[in-house]
Amino acid sequence: MSHCFDNPPIRRGTDSLKWQRYGEALPLWVADMDFLSPEPVRAALRERIDHGVFGYGAPPEALTETLCARLADLYHWQVNPEQIVYLPGLVCGLNVACRAVGEPGDAVLVQPPVYPPFLSAPIHQDRQLLTAELHAEAQDGMLYYRFDEATLTAAVTPKTRLFMLCHPHNPVGRAFNEMELQRLAAFCQRHDLTVCSDEIHGDLLLDGRRHIPFATLSPEIAQRCITLMAPSKTFNIAGLGASFAIIENPTLRRRFQHAMRGIVPDANILALHAALAAYQYGNDWLQQLLDYLAGNRDYALDYIARHLPGVGATRPQATYLLWLDCRHAITTDNPHRFFLEHAQVALNDGLTFGPGGQGFVRLNFGCARATLHEGLERMRTALANHR
Repeated sequence: MSHCFDNPPIRRGTDSLKWQRYGEALPLWVADMDFLSPEPVRAALRERIDHGVFGYGAPPEALTETLCARLADLYHWQVNPEQIVYLPGLVCGLNVACRAVGEPGDAVLVQPPVYPPFLSAPIHQDRQLLTAELHAEAQDGMLYYRFDEATLTAAVTPKTRLFMLCHPHNPVGRAFNEMELQRLAAFCQRHDLTVCSDEIHGDLLLDGRRHIPFATLSPEIAQRCITLMAPSKTFNIAGLGASFAIIENPTLRRRFQHAMRGIVPDANILALHAALAAYQYGNDWLQQLLDYLAGNRDYALDYIARHLPGVGATRPQATYLLWLDCRHAITTDNPHRFFLEHAQVALNDGLTFGPGGQGFVRLNFGCARATLHEGLERMRTALANHR
């Protein structure tokens, strides 16, 4: 079946946060694609809605079985049902991990620029935030980010208990390779750190790459790892709210579940049924989506190279997010505000991603190519007028 990503539904006026937050500006910001979710997902939701009762839900046994089979098939990762903890959202999982590991006043290490909840979750849970900025360099004319072990070592302290990993990385789009991950695993073992690995974009690797869950690196790493996954970004069902943690270590899992008590609700019944349908029947849609996203990425990078002088960009290996360096193109120190005011294009403000984000914006290319073209054209005109 062919899925036409060039003609998504109109979202303006549908209570969409993405399309409502910035008024009439063209929204290329929050990580929310404009495409219809897979038809099997919509069919499963229609069937559940027709039942007419929306009480408290329990995860279907078929969902747990499907997840275990999927992890084994994709990654040769043998996960038992009791090792899966369901959550109403991945950001919730980041906060629970901070609460579950260590004690108030202990430290959490993160690598900015990074998804903003990585920066806020430790603070919300009475932990100290430590940052070790990713190293940025030019590679084949593109921005390229990597771990820097010296920076990590300088940042860690005797009170550091948790390392939060964004893998694949948002916003820089890296899909870290096995050698990089092994070095990072050795660092975490050396400093006796528990790892919370956000792998929500693990299904969105481009150009035929394969995701490597951090917990699969070794049995020893698995015992110190909380892995967070979800169907939300993959199948464009983020608003439904369903995700899960995989925690093989029973002691760590009990601490995580204890930290959830009284503050974390169950995933809702519609989200659970959507997740099951997505994982069972959404693969054909996903493969076509990945091809379309890779085409959008390449189109955007070609356009930027030809028409947005001074703007640097990453070449995402995963996700549908471009990280744009505007420091040499715009005299103002806030390109988010510049493009919003002068181009009527809403992007994510790089400042919110922490150190290394000033002068940057994040662009979401999970949209129709015509929408992407219009946004880039508006940005080109704004920059030409600025010069």
